[in-house]
Amino acid sequence: MDPVAMGFFASLAAGLMTGVGALPVLFGYTISRRLNDGLLGFAAGVMLAASFFSLIIPGIELAEQQYEQTEIAAAIGVLGVALGAGFVAVLNEWVPHEHFIQGPQGPNSKGLAKIWLFVFAITIHNLPEGLAVGVGFGTGNMANGVSLATGIGLQNAAEGLAVAVALLSCGYSKSYSVAIATYTGLVEPVSGLLGAYAVSLSQLLLPWALIFAAGAMIYVISHEIIPETHSHGFENDATFGLTIGLMVMMFLDISLG
Repeated sequence: MDPVAMGFFASLAAGLMTGVGALPVLFGYTISRRLNDGLLGFAAGVMLAASFFSLIIPGIELAEQQYEQTEIAAAIGVLGVALGAGFVAVLNEWVPHEHFIQGPQGPNSKGLAKIWLFVFAITIHNLPEGLAVGVGFGTGNMANGVSLATGIGLQNAAEGLAVAVALLSCGYSKSYSVAIATYTGLVEPVSGLLGAYAVSLSQLLLPWALIFAAGAMIYVISHEIIPETHSHGFENDATFGLTIGLMVMMFLDISLG
C-alpha cells in the first residue's frame, strides 16, 4: 500500500484506540485517581520513548546520510525539536482551551462551552501523535511506522479511559464521555495524513518532519501530561507508569524496527 495511505489508516487506527480505551466507562467501570495518574504516566512514557527512539535518532541518522556532516545533522536535530515544541506552544497561546487542573488557557473563551474548551485541549495534545505516525509511515520504513502506530495506540487507549473517567466525574453521562473521548482521537488521522503526504514530497523533509514531531510531543509531555499526573499526590505511581510506558515503547521499537 502507498505509504501516505498507510500513514492515514495507521493514524486513524491509533486515534480510534482512544475510544476503545474509554469503552469500560459504558459498562460502569471507573478507575481511581491513583490509577488514572498511572495510566497518564504510561502514556507519557510511550510518547517520550517514541520521541527519541522512533523520531529523533532516525531523523538525525537520515540527516547524516543526506548531508554527510555530523554538525549539520546535529543542527537539524536542535532546530527540529525547537520548531516542533514552538509550534505546540503557539497553539497553546492562540487556541482557547481548558485543562482539568490548569484551568482556562489561551485567548478569552467566554463564548465557548466548557466541554469544547476541553476538546480543544485534547486536540492540541493529539496533533503531534498523529503527525508522528504519519511521518513514520511516510518515510517508507514500515517497521518504524508499525512500532510508532502500536505504541501511540496503546497510550491512546490508556489516555482514552482517563479522559472518559475525568468527564464522568464532571457530571457528563457515560455515553457522552465515551463519545467525546473518541472524538478527540479523530484529529490524529488528519495530522497523520498531512505528515505522511509532506514527507512523501521530498526526502529532504524527512529528518525535519521526524524531529519536528518529536519536539511537539516532548512539549506536550512536559507542559500537559506530567503536571496533570503530579497534581494529586500520586507522583510515584505516575513515575512508575512513565517508566513502564518508556520500556514498552523501547521494546516495540527495537523488536519491530
